[in-house]
Amino acid sequence: MGTMTAALTDAHMEVQALAREFAAAEIAPRAADWNARTHVPVDVIRRMGELGLLAPTIPERYGGPGLDATALCLIVEEIARADAGLAVPIAVQAGLVASPLLRAGTDAQKEEWLPRLATGEVLGCYALTEPDAGSDTAALRTRAEPDGDGWQITGAKQWISNGALAEVFIIFARTGGEGARGISAFITGPADGLLVGREIPKLGLHTSSTVELSFDAMPVGPEARLGPEGEGLKLALATLDGGRITVAAQACGIAQAAIDLAVSYASGRDAFGGPIARFQGVQFPIADVAARLDAARLLTHHAAGLRDAGKPHGPAGAKAKLVASAVAVAAADVAVQTLGGYGYSAEYAAERLYRDAKITEIYEGTSQIQRLVIARDLFGDAAR
Repeated sequence: MGTMTAALTDAHMEVQALAREFAAAEIAPRAADWNARTHVPVDVIRRMGELGLLAPTIPERYGGPGLDATALCLIVEEIARADAGLAVPIAVQAGLVASPLLRAGTDAQKEEWLPRLATGEVLGCYALTEPDAGSDTAALRTRAEPDGDGWQITGAKQWISNGALAEVFIIFARTGGEGARGISAFITGPADGLLVGREIPKLGLHTSSTVELSFDAMPVGPEARLGPEGEGLKLALATLDGGRITVAAQACGIAQAAIDLAVSYASGRDAFGGPIARFQGVQFPIADVAARLDAARLLTHHAAGLRDAGKPHGPAGAKAKLVASAVAVAAADVAVQTLGGYGYSAEYAAERLYRDAKITEIYEGTSQIQRLVIARDLFGDAAR
């Protein structure tokens, strides 16, 4: 089935083919079993690192593939098409850990962490969200108190993807007063005072680790601060601007998998004397989501292209995520409906796609937050 993309280079096509082949061989045949057991296949995540699929945007000088944001989107979509949960470590490693490190890190920080992040030797996580600070990131309470030359971090984080696997943590903590200007960022390995909580039971993404983290006077050295003091929230929001493009790509992968499943089933399912694919009542809902997916994919690649060109991409990424997440949910719904009773059965992939799709409307900024970003771009100060 033909899919529409913006103009891709040979390098893009090569990495897309690599990701597609890996997903087909190593992920798709085992995804149902992993999801049923809520198993996070760390060996497969490390293997993606060895192949350069885990953090493809890390430059060659730090041991990475040196690919662009468009290539990252192509990889994420192909992996998510086979299993949405296994796209999460890529989105975290490349979009939430390597990206702010490249943006704000010192040479020493980059040399220490980027080569190992590139190969999957270490896995990272991004500790921003708290029990009382989700969409309202400026309200976070975790504190970093001065301690000699460094700091001690105390507080709690929630919904931390990759948290149980992480060997490097990007932590946002308050070093000053209330509000946005009092927050700084840190990058550190595990230390005394770090407590990794239980895996949080989730509706979907059963192959992805999501935990609570708590810090009890966890020491970090003076070399751990990432970027200037008090600039942490600015770094966090800039990171999310790029991360939303990656989530949009994940949503496109889920939608494509749902369409593939619906088309395959409808073409092979006989009723009333022939395949149900000949009925417009079956064809049209699938046709609608296929058109919307092409639009979402083009928005996603457009936003990635702006990022690659060094141009502002916040509103474009918000539009891509808003549209792509909505089509992921719609396409999964169409797949369940097309399969009928089988769609409702846990023995078929449709119900997993249905559960996995919903998170794309929630994490890295809810759909409401995306609308806020878009509206503020349209209205400027009048929207505030």
